[in-house]
Amino acid sequence: MSDTPPVAEPPKRSSHLPLELLDGYGRLLSLDFFRGFVMFMLMAEILWGAMGDSYFDGGVIGAVHTQLVHAQWHGLNVWDLIQPFFMFIVGVAMPISFNKRWDRGDTWTTTLLHTLKRSLILLLLGVGLYCIHNTGGPHAGEPHLSHEFWDVLAQLSFTYLVAFLIMRRSWRFQLGFSVGLLAVTEMLYRLWPIDGYNHPFVPDENFGSWLDVLITGYTSRGHWVAANAIPTAAHTIWGVMAGQLLISDRPTRRKLQTLVFVGLIGVAIGYGLDPVTPIIKRIATTSFTIVTGGWCVLALALSFWAVDVVKAAPRAARFFAVVGMNPILIYLFCETGGARWLRNIVSPFTEGFLGMTAMPEPVIALCTNAVVVAMMWSTLYFLYKRRVFVAI
Repeated sequence: MSDTPPVAEPPKRSSHLPLELLDGYGRLLSLDFFRGFVMFMLMAEILWGAMGDSYFDGGVIGAVHTQLVHAQWHGLNVWDLIQPFFMFIVGVAMPISFNKRWDRGDTWTTTLLHTLKRSLILLLLGVGLYCIHNTGGPHAGEPHLSHEFWDVLAQLSFTYLVAFLIMRRSWRFQLGFSVGLLAVTEMLYRLWPIDGYNHPFVPDENFGSWLDVLITGYTSRGHWVAANAIPTAAHTIWGVMAGQLLISDRPTRRKLQTLVFVGLIGVAIGYGLDPVTPIIKRIATTSFTIVTGGWCVLALALSFWAVDVVKAAPRAARFFAVVGMNPILIYLFCETGGARWLRNIVSPFTEGFLGMTAMPEPVIALCTNAVVVAMMWSTLYFLYKRRVFVAI
């Protein structure tokens, strides 16, 4: 196998970020902050989850709470941005990481093998998580051996590999390839001819549902589909393009202007497509992928400007970065019931002491879970101080 990709390489770019933008760990703090904020939201989900939906009925708090759950079908809530953010951030980190490896002498073949290994591990982890907390099929809610590909890690195993394979092509090729993925997805949904699955934007009656029935024999109770990996590969590809922009020789101001401009264009196009192709996260429609891609780029621009450029609130940035440096560890911990395990340790004390007051039960539950989140963050901080970062 050749040690170079079988394509012409784009013009040489800088492989490193300016030193003034790096932290004491030689990392881009804004990226760790962005990733950490996303992972912290996943950790903190147990805070409002334990209080019950009825507690949030009406008022401003209720309106905020509706944004902290997925849209039932058509529409876009803040919570629907979590997975696109995560997949986009992985893409941003790729050129920063791989360029360092190529600069120190690693061949393209070596990094390809590393990518294949990582993708396989992500796939096994993603499928394994659904075996633990299955949410679809005849055994929904019961741990059992399954082969479902709805988890974000399983989806990421595909998007990560695709993004790597085209990472050394020009930005025009990468953009065109990502648009091609969206076009293929759009046609598959709109033109799929099989009866019962030829309604592109109806739950469980679309191409994605047909593919899941073919693979697993059933559909997800939440109407998620494995075919989401095809369009959402664009999120990781766009992340790669953003990462390549950050490590380019362009002035910092120009980088920010480009990110903001591209992000606004993505948001405008995504919302503009909604009357034609509805924004639906659960099947990752074209409009959903584009609008969330725009929000991903804008969020990166804001993080980069606030954390690395003007260096606002460095302690707050570091607070979230502590979580962002161990994303796989905290994700697996939460998804395998780690938060529930900690809650079982904490609740006898918090509920016992606070139960002697007139404090409402939902507030007691909130306090209990706040202690659990604090314990998880403290564990990550302990690992951070000792430079222990779990990677695959």
